[in-house]
Amino acid sequence: MLQFSRFVAVRFIMAIITLLMVSFIVFSLMELVPANCAERYLAFKNTQGEQVSVADIRAEEIRMGLDKPYVTRWVNWVSDVFVRGDFGTSCILRVRVNDLLGTKFWISLGICMASLLLAYTIAIPVGIYSATTNKPGLNNVLRFVSYLGLAMPNFLLALMIMLASTILFGDSLTGLFSKEYRDVPWSFDRLMNFLSHAWLPVFILGWSATAFALQTVRALMSDEYNKLYVTAARARGLSGRQLLWRYPARHALGPIINSLGFDLNRIFNELPIIALILTLTEAGALLLESLARSNDQQLAGAIIFMLTASIIGLNFFTDIMLAVLDPRVRRGILGNA
Repeated sequence: MLQFSRFVAVRFIMAIITLLMVSFIVFSLMELVPANCAERYLAFKNTQGEQVSVADIRAEEIRMGLDKPYVTRWVNWVSDVFVRGDFGTSCILRVRVNDLLGTKFWISLGICMASLLLAYTIAIPVGIYSATTNKPGLNNVLRFVSYLGLAMPNFLLALMIMLASTILFGDSLTGLFSKEYRDVPWSFDRLMNFLSHAWLPVFILGWSATAFALQTVRALMSDEYNKLYVTAARARGLSGRQLLWRYPARHALGPIINSLGFDLNRIFNELPIIALILTLTEAGALLLESLARSNDQQLAGAIIFMLTASIIGLNFFTDIMLAVLDPRVRRGILGNA
């Protein structure tokens, strides 16, 4: 128990250090954008017909603390984020980033996590069964489906579903809420309305994720199932599910669990395009807007930081799961102590 506690503590410290490094990188990228926040904001005001002088820019820089040293600004920013969860003010919109994001990031994260859960709920049992059964016809069908999932882009699948739904039902299935539920407080009815719309982006994002996970599970399981230790266990009288879950499946699922953070990142990377097609008003669409159109690096930096923090948190959780399943993981971090 002491060794496991030490393992958790070490992994937690490593996660915090990683998050601090990520915060420094994100803040640096925000600072490297041409012209500082005060200059970009006043340039925007200039396009609205207001006259802006050099003195105005200097006064705005002092008000925003941009006259302070770089490291001091980073320490202040990261302290606000870690201690108060405050990401500051949007550079262009002049609104608190927390107010802009609201529940949008958590909705986006929920969609991505649901897509990930869907992918592995299908891929793990189907991939294990495909690797351990001697049915060429079934294997060929699963191989075709997985190749199709990898070859067909998610945005093309989204367009096909929207076109079919519009032709057959007169509804394009866009958005995450019906019109009457978009701006009302959360309630049970609004939650049900959200779930009735959210299944589509979950399915679309889970499409390629399922295909990728299925290929991975099948390959890992096939490799483990044919190793000598499985043959030896079978010779000792183990068979069926007892053999399958005690040895090859347990070892094959280790790399799968370890890749959850990577898969979450990959799914979120696909979310902005799907959000654009399905007109979803969530963090993926907001990230695309802040990067490509408004050049609001404070808002974009907040979304990227929160996504990275979610991935680091998921990796921390999967490390704990792996340590429970495989003591070799603990020994790999702590040595033989």
